[in-house]
Amino acid sequence: MTAPVTTWHRLAGTAVLLDGFHALKHAVRFGAEVPVAVAADREAALALAGELAPDVRDRLAALLNEVPEDTYRSLVPRPHPTAVAALAVRPSRAANLQRLAERPRTAPVVLLDQPRNLGNAGAVIRLAAGFGATGVVTTGTLDPWHPTVVRGGAGLHFATAVERVTEDEIPQGPLFALDPEGDDIRAVKLPDDAVLAFGSERSGLSQEVRARADHLLSLPMRPQVSSYNLATSVGMTLYHWSLGQLPS
Repeated sequence: MTAPVTTWHRLAGTAVLLDGFHALKHAVRFGAEVPVAVAADREAALALAGELAPDVRDRLAALLNEVPEDTYRSLVPRPHPTAVAALAVRPSRAANLQRLAERPRTAPVVLLDQPRNLGNAGAVIRLAAGFGATGVVTTGTLDPWHPTVVRGGAGLHFATAVERVTEDEIPQGPLFALDPEGDDIRAVKLPDDAVLAFGSERSGLSQEVRARADHLLSLPMRPQVSSYNLATSVGMTLYHWSLGQLPS
C-alpha cells in the first residue's frame, strides 16, 4: 500500500471528502488544509487546472498523487468524472461559531431551519459562498458537512462558515424569515447583518423560528404555483440583498 493510500485510510473517518476536481480546486483556493489528494490521471488533472484554475495549479501539483484507477475507485463512494479526490481538515467548530458571532457583519447569515435534502443544502452553501454570505447554519438533524452536501457545494464550504447549530446558537441579528404569508420582499431592504431563515422543503418554517422572526417576507410568485426549490429561494433572497450593495 502506497503512502498516500495509507494516509487516506488513516484520515477517512474524520476528514472531509472532496469529491472531484472542482471541490478540491475550491477548497485549496479558500485555504483548506488538504493532507492527501489523489488522481487516477495526474497529468489530466493538472491540465484541467491549467485551463480552469491556473491560480491553484502549482499547489495542486504539489498535492496530487497518481494512483491506479481501481485504487481511486476503492477510496470514494461515487467515482467522479474527473477521477480526483482529496481529504481536507474540517474547520474548527469553535472558530466558525466565533466568525458567525462577530458583529457588525458585512453580509447576512443564511439559516436553514431543519432542512431535509442533502443536495439542496449543498446548493445553498454554493450560493452563499458565491454571494459572499457570512455563513450558512442549519438546525435539525442534517449534517451540513455530509459528503453529499460537500459534493453539492463543490468544496465551497471552505469559502464561508458552515455549522449545524442549536436554537440558542443561531447568530444574533434581525431575523428575516421567508414565508408565503410575509410581506413582499421587493419592498424591503435587507440589512447586512440580517439572518435569512428558510424552512424545510416539506414542512416550511418551524414554529420556534417563525416565532423568533422579526420580519416575515415572501418571494414574488405566480398564483397557483405552490413553491420554489429551497436553493432557488435562497438565491433570489441573496440576490435581492446584493442589490442594496450597488453604488447609488
